[in-house]
Parts: sequence; structure tokens; C-alpha cells
Amino acid sequence: MHSLTTSDITPAGSTLPGLVGNTPVLHVSQPFTMPGRGFWAKLEGFNPGGIKDRPGLHMVERARARGELRPGRPIIESTSGTLGLGLALAGMVYGHPVTLVTDPGLEPSMTRLLVAYGVTVDMVSRPHSTGGWQQARRDRVAELLTEHRGAWSPDQYNNPDNVAAYTPLALELASQMGHIDVLVCSVGTGGHSAGISRALRRLCPGMRLVGVDTIGSTIFGQPDRPRLMRGLGSSIHPRNVAYEDFAEVHWVAPAESVWACRQLAASHYATGGWSVGAVALVAGWLARTTPRNTRVVAIFPDGPQRYLETIYNDRFCAEHGLLDAPPAPEPEVVAHPDEKEVTRWTRCTAVLDPLSPTAKKVGAKGGGR
Repeated sequence: MHSLTTSDITPAGSTLPGLVGNTPVLHVSQPFTMPGRGFWAKLEGFNPGGIKDRPGLHMVERARARGELRPGRPIIESTSGTLGLGLALAGMVYGHPVTLVTDPGLEPSMTRLLVAYGVTVDMVSRPHSTGGWQQARRDRVAELLTEHRGAWSPDQYNNPDNVAAYTPLALELASQMGHIDVLVCSVGTGGHSAGISRALRRLCPGMRLVGVDTIGSTIFGQPDRPRLMRGLGSSIHPRNVAYEDFAEVHWVAPAESVWACRQLAASHYATGGWSVGAVALVAGWLARTTPRNTRVVAIFPDGPQRYLETIYNDRFCAEHGLLDAPPAPEPEVVAHPDEKEVTRWTRCTAVLDPLSPTAKKVGAKGGGR
């Protein structure tokens, strides 16, 4: 006879990998749109560590299957935070020690959390002269790989498994939403925008992909500048970015993202970090300005927990001038990424790979994240 509290049956989703995926979708309307309009947000913050739990597990699983990562050998990677949580989870699931190379911009609470999960955190002390903190982290990863025999790095910026990891997310969205007209994604490594859009286009051939970047990021041809926002943007040019798939790109400034994050919190309870605010700002504009029956879906990569010291801290925001005024109701428009250096919410429908022979560049200085 069974007791009331035990069973021979293992509930679905009771393993660590089973905690990842099947995240909910929330309809977001006022104050981002007028009544009767809105967009749908895929809340990836409901994963244990956020959206990058998906590629963290998938990249490790595939590397093990190919024999690139041997049992018990170290995983070493550069991260601004979220992938670190995914790799910490993967290391725990598959039995690998994890070393994460980061920089002083990582929130102290995130450092403490990663250490609690058993991760070794390696902090670089100065940015690279042209590639900023990002290149400095990658250089340190290369050093550590030579020091640790058999160590493996996922190289999230260029690893096609980072893209493939998002096919299940796309299938979830297709099941939850049916038809999708516009998909709005933040862009950092380029993994989730490429992976989700390519899978969804098989079901929704006319779907438009809109990318959201931060000012000071080089991804779409702007100059590298010091950046406050983490989780989107880059000082390098990740090869996972599917430039040909984007219909347009928007750059968003930190104060504009903070406004959107706080508005989400006050009106919809579900909110998140820099990427979430930037994506919500753009998705709200699209929902206001496209025909009424247009179905706009935005990917919210994480929740608010790691941003309590920054986005949701009045002192931090005041010190950085992030509470001065709400964003403009419309983005500024540039015809080409090299038209000028953008400093506020700006839209461009000419999306080019900055490394292509035909792409021009705005004058650059180093120092970004």
C-alpha cells in the first residue's frame, strides 16, 4: 500500500533539464499600446536561469555526443551573465566543472549566485584596446583553454548549436500562438533571433524579424562605445547573427529600456532586464503602428531578479541619468547604419553585415562591453 506522500511514478519535468522550456506567453497592452492593441511576450524568465538555459544544455549535450567534451572535463566560457547560469545548470546535469570568464560589469549578486551554483568565476581586469570587455574575456578564455587539458569552450558567438537550441522554443510559440506576423528579438550572440525565426518561418513564411540592439554596439554597423546595458549588444561581430533574416533593426538607449522595464513591472507584473525593456519598447511601437490584426510576438529573455541593483535601483538609475524622461513615442529613423552615430531609440530598415565588403562603418573607438 502506497503512502499519501510517495509514489513509484516520477512526475514529468521533475529532473533538472525538465525545468527548462514550456514557458508562458503574456499579452501586453497599456501603457505600451492603446486599449484593444498589444503584443504577446514569451516569458523566458520562467526558465530557472533564463533563455540561455536552452543553449547551455544543448551545446554541452551536442559536444558530448560528438566527443568534443569528454566526461568530467572542464567547460570554460565568456559570459555577461545569462549564459553563465545555463552553463552552470549544464555542468550540474552532465558532471562538468565550469569556469566563467566575466568582467567588472557583472552584478555582484550574479557573481554570488554563480559561485553558489559551483562555478569558478574568473574576472578580467581591463578591456581590450579595440574589442572592449568582450574581447578581453575571449582572450582570457583562450589562455585558460591552454592551461586546462581537455577543457572545452562552447564559443557561443559562433557555435551553430547555439542557434539550433532554440528550435523547441519556436515550436512552443507556434503551438501557443498559431500564426505570427512579426517576431521581435534582442540581439547579442545572435543565437535566439536566428534559431527561433528560421524555425518559425517554415510555419509562417511571411513573418518579419525585427532586431533590437543597444546604442554603442557594433553588431549592426554602429561604432563600439562603452555600454551600460548587458545581455544585448556586442563589441565584436558574432557569426551567429543572421543579418539576411532581419527586416529592420532598432537601437535603444539605457534610459529608454529602464522606462519600459519599470512600466512592465507596474502594469503587467512580468518584467525583466535590459533586453526585456528594449524589446518591449519596440514591440509596443510595432503593435501601435501596424494594422490592427497584426500579431506581434516579443521574446523576453529573462526576469528582473539580477537587475535589482541596477534597473530597479533608484540611486543607480539617478547616478546614470536613467530617470530623466520617458522615451519619445516614435523612433528616430536612419536610412543606413553608417548615416550617423545613434544615441537614442533609432530604427533602420537597411540591415547589413558590417564585415561584408560592401558595408561602410561609422568612425570607431574601443571600450565597449
